[in-house]
Order: sequence, then structure tokens, then C-alpha cells
Amino acid sequence: MIMRSGQQLLLPASPVFIWSSLVAALLLDMLPLGRAPWMPDFLALVLVFWNVHQPLRIGIGLAFMFGLGVDVHQTALLGQHAFSYTTLSFFATTIHRRLLWFPVPSQAVQVLPLFFAAHLVELAIRLVNGDAFPGWSFLLAPVLEATLWPLTSILLLVPQRRAPDPDENRPL
Repeated sequence: MIMRSGQQLLLPASPVFIWSSLVAALLLDMLPLGRAPWMPDFLALVLVFWNVHQPLRIGIGLAFMFGLGVDVHQTALLGQHAFSYTTLSFFATTIHRRLLWFPVPSQAVQVLPLFFAAHLVELAIRLVNGDAFPGWSFLLAPVLEATLWPLTSILLLVPQRRAPDPDENRPL
């Protein structure tokens, strides 16, 4: 892949770090904070990040499995989050090459429709199931997730960043 000029060369992502970040996001979603409709879905945010940066390691099947785990934990309709995360991962993998060409704030604007689509899929499944409409405050969750995208990008790319090498004879 051709890199933008000025973009830093990254080390390979450690599978242990990828899995630990996904499990940490899952545990953060499982905290008993009272699941308000406007709360951001941290697991969805981390899944999109890794689907964009490591699409061969983190795929749709893993998103489905994490979604089933969230469904079981929240006693939601089995498959509700699984379908939402699968849709989110598919679209994130679809745009991952284009997305990486943009700076991080522009990436946040471009992942916003993905988060809206995932929350709308989840809402549609809830409404078909007969649940009550959660109110318009559920539209804040995708906005908060897109707002957290730059912070997530910085935090999850820290272990991959190289220290600047003072050797002038090596181009990388």
C-alpha cells in the first residue's frame, strides 16, 4: 500500500494487543452504568478501528461472536447486536483502504454514517421485536462514537509507532 507523504511507518500490530483491546472494550460496555440510549458502544468503536487497520485479522465472524456475547449479557434478542456488529464490520472493511488516506479528524466524519447505520439496524430489530422507541437521544450515540474516533486511533496505535531513529543512513 502506498503511504501518504509524512505518514509514520508503523510496526505490525500484536495479536495479543488486538485481543486485549477488544476484550477491554467489551468489559467497558458491560460496566453497570445503566445502559442509556445515548451511551457510546465502545466495542463497536474498537471493532471498526481494527476492521479498518487490520481487516485480515479482525473480520465479520469475530464481530458476530462478540455481538452474540453482548446479546447474552444484555439479555437482548439473540442476534440483535450480532447483526449490527456484522453490518458495521462489513462496511468498515469495505471502506478501509479509502479511509486510511485521510487524516484522523476526516476519518471520524467518514465513520459517522457507519455508526448511524449500526444503531439504526439495532433500532429496527428492537422495534420489530415489539420494544418501545427509546427516544431521539439514541442519535447521540453514533455522534459520540465518531467523536471518540480520534482518541481511539491515538490510543490503539501507540504500541505500533516507531521511535524516531537518529541514524541518517537508514531511510525507514
